[in-house]
Amino acid sequence: MRLTTLLDSLNEGSTGSLPARSDAELGGVDLTDAEQFDRLVATLVPCRVHDAELWFAESTADVERAKALCRECPIREGCLAGAIERREPWGVWGGEVFVGGVVVPRKRGRGRPRKDESTAA
Repeated sequence: MRLTTLLDSLNEGSTGSLPARSDAELGGVDLTDAEQFDRLVATLVPCRVHDAELWFAESTADVERAKALCRECPIREGCLAGAIERREPWGVWGGEVFVGGVVVPRKRGRGRPRKDESTAA
């Protein structure tokens, strides 16, 4: 079931629209549809599964890894739109890098910039 279908069904107040989960999957706790949805989303959204520090990393390699994980995220567009609206000061949001509230093509490492940018790859 698509994430947007789940969101629409929750907004309409529908019940029973979520995939059935066994008690073992839910930790033996009877959950509401909204709680089941939150747990389902938590497993589909990379920033909920991986270490949150990855999206605010200093190293260029970690930032690129976070951007790559965002490419597969089902809520990428909404995350990016929200970050642009809030002018997030820094981090990876919706697969883009923010520095000073502005989207930048790539994060430059700390220190002095290279004389020849073609060798920065």
